[in-house]
Amino acid sequence: MKRKSYEKEFKLKIVEIANNTDKSHQDVCEEYGIGLSTLSRWIRQYNNTKSFVTEDNLPEHERELRKVKKELKQAQMEIDILKQAALIIGKR
Repeated sequence: MKRKSYEKEFKLKIVEIANNTDKSHQDVCEEYGIGLSTLSRWIRQYNNTKSFVTEDNLPEHERELRKVKKELKQAQMEIDILKQAALIIGKR
């Protein structure tokens, strides 16, 4: 099943309605056809960082872990390239 994706402007509109009107979150969800957990996540993300991008809303340690994993992958690729170069040079 493919996951729905929503434009940033739509998310912002829904969060503003949920935060600034007397409508319950359930009513907002039913009116716009979104899940309650989805609305809750959007509200939490927007209130925390004013961003709906997952990476912007990760805890600091999780961002650091992703950065380190990316650097490790890059270093492993560079090592593989150097090993191949060493084999080529060694055959000459």
